[in-house]
Amino acid sequence: MDFFDKLGKKATEAYKVTADKTGKLAKETKLKFKMGELKSKIEDIYEEIGKKVYEKHVQKEDISANDLLEECKKIDDLSNEIEEIRHQCLDLKDKKVCQKCFKEINKTMKFCPECGAKQETENVQKVEVIENPQVQEQTSGAENTEHERMDEEAQTNLEKTTEVEINPDAQNITEEELKNIGQ
Repeated sequence: MDFFDKLGKKATEAYKVTADKTGKLAKETKLKFKMGELKSKIEDIYEEIGKKVYEKHVQKEDISANDLLEECKKIDDLSNEIEEIRHQCLDLKDKKVCQKCFKEINKTMKFCPECGAKQETENVQKVEVIENPQVQEQTSGAENTEHERMDEEAQTNLEKTTEVEINPDAQNITEEELKNIGQ
């Protein structure tokens, strides 16, 4: 049985890692799609600017920056939104941009592998939590039962399915587990 328990745990770990990576990829894809839409809007605004400039040329009127100011502000706003999305994509991949050559590099790198530039490190302050020992003793029993209940609820359907596949003996399966398997 020990072998099957280990197999079940490994399958569960693999599922969790795969689900996490799939979720990140899906989110990154959505962000990139949104970025593409914003770039398309910027191209449309460029086209509007070009039309306005050409119309002024045809009418032999002077072109002033004020005529194009509204469109330029729209482009600035869209560009800022694109940059924000780009940073979200980098965070999903645990990457950052080199401050010198602008290549994507791992967040933990102190020097860029492309240009050798030293990278600024993020300053993270650790906060130490000190609990009152008397309060901790009073709540530890209640917390343990609460943690156990939460651990049981956190067990995914895949884990339950794996458990059923590993232990197909119907005597070991509760009615609640059978209901959860179908969900």
